[in-house]
Amino acid sequence: MSRTIVFDVNETLLDLGVLDELFERHLGNAALRPLWFTQVINTAITATMVGAPYRHFSEVGGAALRMVAERNDVTLTEEALIEIPGRMLSLPPHPDVPAGLQRLKDAGFQTVALTNSPLAAARAQLEAGGLIDMFDRVMSVESVGVFKPDARVYQMAARELGVETSDLLMVAAHDWDIAGAMAAGCGGAFIARPGQVTNPYFDTPDFVARDIGDAAEQIIASER
Repeated sequence: MSRTIVFDVNETLLDLGVLDELFERHLGNAALRPLWFTQVINTAITATMVGAPYRHFSEVGGAALRMVAERNDVTLTEEALIEIPGRMLSLPPHPDVPAGLQRLKDAGFQTVALTNSPLAAARAQLEAGGLIDMFDRVMSVESVGVFKPDARVYQMAARELGVETSDLLMVAAHDWDIAGAMAAGCGGAFIARPGQVTNPYFDTPDFVARDIGDAAEQIIASER
């Protein structure tokens, strides 16, 4: 098993649930928040597949927000378009994350963050969440101008780390991220956050865990 563990950031490490209050205030329904993030991912994946010019993830988020508002007959204010994406920069980590990351660091694993967010935004997120020191590297898709789960993202990560994709284990709470990583030759560890399940259409991940702490224990145990 690889000793380089690559982590997705949004939802996997950081809790988007704190955005619910903003969706309730600006769109009238907190339940629209997960629908919005699903639309964000749908837009990012579609943009990559059709070869659209690369734009920062915040722009993708803004477009998705407008779509969700229109579907639900909500008129978005400029305040909403600023406040919701802005709050993405200060999301708290899930409670299990700090100890789980520390467990892997103590066991000698290299830990890397790999996100669809721009590098500056990713670093700001991890700093705000108190996690930045847990990572040896923070990496962004903006280096290659396409979004995960495109194979070029995982290949870029391996290249910049000086390893093969088979040396990487991708950890994510998204079936599409794990599927993309495994198709590119990486290992996969799926985090079953509430509402997230593995996709039976794709290969079974190497690990399926309830949280980062559980994943850390499984990964460490696999090397004994």
